[in-house]
Amino acid sequence: MEEANQTSPGRFILLGLSDVPSLQAICFLVFLVMYIVTVSGNLLLIIVVRINPKLQTPMYFFLSHLSIIDLCFSSNIVPKLLINTVAMDRSISLLGCAMQMFFHMGLGATECVLLAVMAYDRYAAICRPLHYNTVMNKTLCAGLAAGAWSMCFMNSAVHVVLTFQLPYCKSHHVNHFFCELPPFLRMSCRGTLRNEIAMYISTGIIAMCSFCLTLTSYVHIISTILKIRSSQGRHKAFSTCASHLTVVVLYYGTIMSMYLRPRSTYSPETDKTVSILYTTVTPMLNPVIYSMRNKDVKDTVRGTHLRNKIL
Repeated sequence: MEEANQTSPGRFILLGLSDVPSLQAICFLVFLVMYIVTVSGNLLLIIVVRINPKLQTPMYFFLSHLSIIDLCFSSNIVPKLLINTVAMDRSISLLGCAMQMFFHMGLGATECVLLAVMAYDRYAAICRPLHYNTVMNKTLCAGLAAGAWSMCFMNSAVHVVLTFQLPYCKSHHVNHFFCELPPFLRMSCRGTLRNEIAMYISTGIIAMCSFCLTLTSYVHIISTILKIRSSQGRHKAFSTCASHLTVVVLYYGTIMSMYLRPRSTYSPETDKTVSILYTTVTPMLNPVIYSMRNKDVKDTVRGTHLRNKIL
């Protein structure tokens, strides 16, 4: 408590994942490797989509945006986590904390919306194949992407402003490894009902509506696939959705357990574990999940696409 008071009201102390030196070394190495894989995988996927004409489709347009989100999502948190793991000073300025929370919430919400848009894209491709190019035209795709980014970052700005208007007189020690909204609400010495209502409303509108749109799209998709007589046709149709469905389950499962869980079930260690899953593990796995089932992506990475183009 004394250390928190000496830190000044304009700074917070991130307690991180562990105070045990041996565990800190392990955490540093594990998160460093995961960050390198995340950056490399997502950059590679963005480049592959750009250079292969076969991948100039709405699905891969949105997948490129998803890779940008994952790249920024991880870069917003992991470098600071790595520094705090080995540094004596774990403090972060109020502005730095606000910016980290702003980008974290904005990027996380944008990913929710884009996953829903990608589910609709798969619905249009499988359930309305003859109208697909008309429905998912370039103007609509660009508008959906721009709308997702702008709406979610405006929502994030509102939450950050509301959060940092609260007085933090209890302590400036944040029992987390980055500046996430729920721990800050528990640190305030004033009632946070307004903030919690705003959080539940925005999470409900963005996350739940996106999830419902995704679920509805997949109900229609599965229904259409089951009507396909050829087993080979069913397999081909389902394989185009399997990667996206895997990412949806992994991401929504973790994000909703964090932001829609009752306050009475709060546990710092559980919060940290869940946060690790959707801030570091999911961004690392997304390019792998999407790439390993796509022949065009794998051929481009191997250079087959470029050799064929030259020949």
